[in-house]
Amino acid sequence: MNSPSPMLPPASLDDDALAHALASGAAEVLLALRAEVDAAGGSFVAKEVKDAGDAAAQAWLAAALAAARPDDAVLSEEAKDDASRTRADRVWIIDPLDGTREFAERPDAEAPAGQWRDDFAVHVALWQRGAGLTSGAVALPARGQVLTTADGLVPGDDSAAVLAGDRPLRIAASRSRPPEFVAALAERPDVELVPMGSAGVKVLAVADGTVDAYVHGGGQYEWDSAAPVAVARSRGLVCTRLDGSELEYNRENPWLPDLFVCPPALAPRLRELLDTVGVASVVGVDSKEGAQP
Repeated sequence: MNSPSPMLPPASLDDDALAHALASGAAEVLLALRAEVDAAGGSFVAKEVKDAGDAAAQAWLAAALAAARPDDAVLSEEAKDDASRTRADRVWIIDPLDGTREFAERPDAEAPAGQWRDDFAVHVALWQRGAGLTSGAVALPARGQVLTTADGLVPGDDSAAVLAGDRPLRIAASRSRPPEFVAALAERPDVELVPMGSAGVKVLAVADGTVDAYVHGGGQYEWDSAAPVAVARSRGLVCTRLDGSELEYNRENPWLPDLFVCPPALAPRLRELLDTVGVASVVGVDSKEGAQP
């Protein structure tokens, strides 16, 4: 798989614009790989497509960051970690392909070429010392979308309907392996699970109002949440650990297993629901959705 690479973004871009360009460029790389598979007849080996996607998006992002911000440090899922980043003032936290399973999957194994899953993402975030996450972009390549921290607040949400009992609380969840406490919540008549793919897709589903919340326990690293959290916060959402503590980034150990995302009006209600299933006992503990090596 040797698709043409997008042009590297210029160093003159500000950080918000660069985050957008980086996420967009990696998205273009990933879609080009799928197009190659389709052009070759549509048959493929999922592992090969996953590996190719991870490698190609990582290579392009690494080259783009080296050209545009050569003095910045980088923390990436697909690159060897350099502990010196913890002393840096600026660190880009990236996940070149969030949702490798979804990237290399068609809803129907016999589906014709072009009918791929669309719930995968590219994450690009900038962390700065003393300010935390300052810029971020999440691309949803198969949906042709890039959401960034520069987009601004989204007016209003539908929290009042949930609080009034007019409809259930919709929670984004893994389509195959939701954490046990999330599955327990789904047994309630006032809660509805909405299955979807990658962590980035789930957080952005809260940001655009498709669902009301995303809660996760176990199986994540900083690159899984940094960019989605940056975008969600820029839209006024509450983003914390499950126990309400702050999300911290650019730590020596990038393991950050749990996440709580919802509109401010729903946060107290959602925390009450989590208390009913003993969520405090699972904070930081491995779950079915993943485990720390």
